[in-house]
Amino acid sequence: MRIIYPGTFDPITLGHLDIIRRAVRIFSEIEVAVVSRSFKSLCFTIEERVGLLRGSLVETGMKGIEVSSFDSLLVEYMKKKNSSTFIRGLRANSDFEYEFQMQLMNRRLAPEITGLYLMPSEDNMYLSSTLVKEIARYRGDLSSMVTACVRKALEERFGSEADTGNG
Repeated sequence: MRIIYPGTFDPITLGHLDIIRRAVRIFSEIEVAVVSRSFKSLCFTIEERVGLLRGSLVETGMKGIEVSSFDSLLVEYMKKKNSSTFIRGLRANSDFEYEFQMQLMNRRLAPEITGLYLMPSEDNMYLSSTLVKEIARYRGDLSSMVTACVRKALEERFGSEADTGNG
C-alpha cells in the first residue's frame, strides 16, 4: 500500500524521521511530500527543505522513500497522485485538535481520502520544527533534535553556538 506523509518539514526533525521509520514498517511505498507554501512563517525555501529531507534520509540510512513537493490542497495532490491515504504524526492535544479539524475538512472535500495518525517515540514527543528553529535562533544544542545536515543548515542560517563565545 502506498502512503503519503505531507508537511512543511521546516526543518525536518528526528521526530519526523521517527514517523517515517514507523511508516516503513507498515507500508510498502512511502512518499514524503513537502508543501511549498504555508500560513506558517517558513525559514527554508522549498528547494532547501526538500534537500534537507533527502540529506536526512541518507544520513539515517532510510532508502526507497520518494521525496516530492506540491503546491495545492493536500486532497488535490493526493487525487493527482492516485493515493487515498496519508499519515501524520501526533504529539499532543494541540496536534490532535488541529489534525482533527483538518481530517474533517479533508473528508468534506474528498471523502475517499483517509488520514492515519502515528505517535513518535517518547523521546521525540516534544520535538517540533518551531521549537527547533527557536533553539537555533538562540544557538542552542540541536544535536539530539535534527540530523547533522539540518543542524549545519540552521547554524548557517542563525549562527552556531561557537559564534557566541559561550562554548
